[in-house]
Amino acid sequence: MIENLDVNQYLPEAIAWATNLLLAIVILMIGIWLANKASRIIVNVGKKYDNLDDTLFRFFGSVARYVVLAFVGIAVLNRFGVQTASIVALLGAAGLAIGLALQGAMSNLAAGVMLLIFRPYKVGDFINAAGRFGNVTEVDMFTTILQTFDKQQIIIPNSQIWGEQIVNHSHYKLRGVDMHFGVAYNANIDSARAVIEKVLADHPSVLKDPAPFIEVETLNDSSVDFLVRPFCDGADYFNVLYSVPELVKKALDEANIEIPFPHRKVFLVNETN
Repeated sequence: MIENLDVNQYLPEAIAWATNLLLAIVILMIGIWLANKASRIIVNVGKKYDNLDDTLFRFFGSVARYVVLAFVGIAVLNRFGVQTASIVALLGAAGLAIGLALQGAMSNLAAGVMLLIFRPYKVGDFINAAGRFGNVTEVDMFTTILQTFDKQQIIIPNSQIWGEQIVNHSHYKLRGVDMHFGVAYNANIDSARAVIEKVLADHPSVLKDPAPFIEVETLNDSSVDFLVRPFCDGADYFNVLYSVPELVKKALDEANIEIPFPHRKVFLVNETN
């Protein structure tokens, strides 16, 4: 009789514990499913639209997943009577301490989020940023990686890029390439212009439309300076920039048009006593 009484005494507690365990398992399973579902939905939004960055939405998906799992963990602990208020306060304090310790990393993260939202550049673009120039090979949450023409890899923290001037050389399909050429004052300006026009007309990467801009810009001390702006596809910008000056120099030499250089005239006066 006493043994039956003891069993009956602990039976409700055992049932309550088993019920809480089953509910905790159900909450955990549903929570994991919801966390994965929320992550997939956010990631798929980034994949659905070309103007949205996959990296950013993968990050947001991971954040959403862990946030849901955190709430699931709190709900599971509540089923077992654990006071979660102190745990939440402890996690908040720990998060604050970690945030203060990782201020630099957090600033890079915040800058990375802004770069991925506004997308001033993307992988494959040539940019000037943080005093560096190169081809963007990777943009992640903390850094931007550039490859220079001489095959160096430059890793720039995003906080050094965001908020500073960013020059994206690949943003527009067409590019104007500004150049300056000087001829001597005794040279025929129309002849010099014709020589430059022919060089640009024969260049395979210079576009006919829009037409190149060739005009006298400055009358310097020893030269008449032309501003020359041919237009090309963005991919051909550096080819035009570094090939046209040599071609113009050779063409002006063949036409016997002098390209002057700064010089001084010195007059010697012979003073006799």
